[in-house]
Amino acid sequence: MTRYELVAGLEVHCQLATKTKLFCGCATDGFGAAPNSRICPVCTAQPGSLPVLNGRAVELAFRAALALGLRLNRISVFARKNYFYPDLPKAYQISQYDRPYSEHGGLDITVGGAAKRIGITRIHMEEDAGKLLHEMGALKLDGSLVDLNRAGVPLIEIVSEPDVRSSDEAYAYLSALKEVIQYVDSSHCDMEKGEMRCDANVSVRPVGAEKFGTRAEIKNLNSFKNVKDAIDFEFRRQVALVESGGRVAQETRLWDAAKQETRSMRSKEDAHDYRYFPDPDLPPLVADAAFIARVKAELPELPAAKRARFTAQLGLSSYDADVLTGDRALADFFEKAAAAAPKGAVKTVANLMSTELLARLNAENKTAADAPFAPEHLGRLAELVAAGTLSSKGAKDVFARVWETGTDPRTLVAELGLAQVSDDGQVRDWVRQALAANAKAAADLKGGKEAAIGSLVGAVMKLSQGKANPALVRTFIKEAVQS
Repeated sequence: MTRYELVAGLEVHCQLATKTKLFCGCATDGFGAAPNSRICPVCTAQPGSLPVLNGRAVELAFRAALALGLRLNRISVFARKNYFYPDLPKAYQISQYDRPYSEHGGLDITVGGAAKRIGITRIHMEEDAGKLLHEMGALKLDGSLVDLNRAGVPLIEIVSEPDVRSSDEAYAYLSALKEVIQYVDSSHCDMEKGEMRCDANVSVRPVGAEKFGTRAEIKNLNSFKNVKDAIDFEFRRQVALVESGGRVAQETRLWDAAKQETRSMRSKEDAHDYRYFPDPDLPPLVADAAFIARVKAELPELPAAKRARFTAQLGLSSYDADVLTGDRALADFFEKAAAAAPKGAVKTVANLMSTELLARLNAENKTAADAPFAPEHLGRLAELVAAGTLSSKGAKDVFARVWETGTDPRTLVAELGLAQVSDDGQVRDWVRQALAANAKAAADLKGGKEAAIGSLVGAVMKLSQGKANPALVRTFIKEAVQS
């Protein structure tokens, strides 16, 4: 295996976040809807029906290309890609071929601490096909039924260069790609709904060789784990085939997640097999400078830039910045919370979000946009912790109540009497009582057994009903024992 090198390129389809299809007014919310309930004469290719391009889809497609640094072509052309499957009503797909709207960009990834750039050959727009149903629930069908709800749904296809050299790089690339596409609102990228799918073109060659091997395409991978597992299996399969004197066939393969293997589906088509030609029903797409400038001006700050700003200006660690920018809603929530907190409490805001908030969101399968309280409440909670008004345990308790009620944490601290006690006299009095009641632990600590301080701190916290400032408690215990 070490004598061979993996070469892979990824083709990623993302459903554009429009309300209607690419060339008609049918809704795109067909996932889970009754079969064939989101169709019309255009997307089912009835005679005499004509396509009309969705302007919002074009804007979202251009957003994605700009975010990934691709060159925009002022004039692009829609073509007919001819093939004959039952889920393709027209017997051709409207796509882009030799004149796509964007070309030549790239995406930076990090794998194992090493940075690498994966080139992007092109992004083009196209319509989706329908879906074949081979069974319905427990019913096995003698043939297949077709659901055309997805037919005509707007997609962008993001085609990478063959720069991927491991399944880990593929995973990192897809993660970074999804992050960028979601940040600019081009697609929701919900893989469970088929809004992001990946085809992997995999080949092998001897280490040091320049010529590419024959590639096999693995179609319609619907999770990052499946992409990683399928690439690993296909690498092993092709190496074993070459080593045994066989030849890799240029073919399309499917991934069987249950058996953890790929299997042959059909011979792989080349471009000439599709007989591309410009669609006579659609004029060339012309993107003028004013349109491109407007789309560019509407782009938000991208994840990489946001991470750099969080570390440089807010003093967050690289780890915290990565966690908090992994999702745009989470990053926006953090910025609003941090703005409501004192400058010195920003790290506390990050800690509360990384622990308390994310734990709640993950447990309830929500995003930060679904949080049941204002981000400013988290900033005020961090302020209470940084000021010593709340202990870490008290902060957990208050956060739970804020989550349940949406009440300002300052109000809750006052109502529940949860303010941390930092009065020297009161804390020293609790320490004296705890030492008197735990003479053995005090003697052990004086004798050099540092572990004994834990039981003494616990005793003080019990006396104070959890309100004593833990830092003061430890300081005063050590002072008292030493004297």
